[in-house]
Amino acid sequence: MERHHHTDRPPFNPAVALVSGVLAVSTGAIFARLAEAPALVIAAYRVGLASLILAPFAWWRAREELLRLTARDYRLAALAGLFLALHFGTWISSLQYTSVANSVMLVNTNPLWVGVLTPFISKDRVSRLTKIGIGLSVIGGVIIGAGDFATGTDTLFGDFLALAGSLCAACYLLLGRTLRRNLSLLAYVIICYGSAAVILWATVLALRLPVTGFSGRTYAAFAGMALISQIVGHSSYNWALRWFSTGLIAVSLLGEPIGATILAYVLFDEGLTWAKVVGGLLILAAIYLAGRGEEAGAPGEVPGGSAD
Repeated sequence: MERHHHTDRPPFNPAVALVSGVLAVSTGAIFARLAEAPALVIAAYRVGLASLILAPFAWWRAREELLRLTARDYRLAALAGLFLALHFGTWISSLQYTSVANSVMLVNTNPLWVGVLTPFISKDRVSRLTKIGIGLSVIGGVIIGAGDFATGTDTLFGDFLALAGSLCAACYLLLGRTLRRNLSLLAYVIICYGSAAVILWATVLALRLPVTGFSGRTYAAFAGMALISQIVGHSSYNWALRWFSTGLIAVSLLGEPIGATILAYVLFDEGLTWAKVVGGLLILAAIYLAGRGEEAGAPGEVPGGSAD
């Protein structure tokens, strides 16, 4: 299978890492709902704990690479971290106003933003099959969330926050694609997660939000988000960015609404309707088509060379 024309071979099938990552990030909304803390505090704990856990490994395995990085590399990684911080801040906030299904559906509309921004940021083109997959994924996402749309002001504000989080996620993915052409996974994520953590914790402290005194369930949710949703989830698809295009990564992450909606049904009794089942099947079809677009090495694809 051709994966963005890299000459080196992956140590194992990147599709396995991508699927594992999608399953792991599907738990993010559930952990955020279980945590009884302000949204920005939840986001700060998520990337902060993940950064602390990864820092010793990064210093051990990627120290020389980190010391060799250029100022431009650090600026790009810090910018990606800023968009990651904005993504988590807006998206986790949206869960306080709208349903899990609505929030994860809207935040995962990032293929739309990726399609618009790709030529300007990563210089990639999106293959024809991937474009079809993006269209199907958006239709499926709309079907999943259509039954949950409400006219209330609070719900609409939550929807807006989720959409804002989607735009930030697209910028984060595209910047990550550019950086991952030259950086190892550990070097990239420790700079990106670390900068996001610094931004979020600085905001939390500036706003004087509570950072201690939470329940055991809340601390467990913080740990779950850091270990499962962030380290396993985000790191898996960040690793996959070396082998797959940004468009395929973004479309594949639309599997998150399926997993999150099922978990919300089981844990919070949020309704699982036929519309959501149909929408989920369309998203799965979109992921398949995008994968076929990668396999075919569509003519529109640009080889993943080094970034300028």
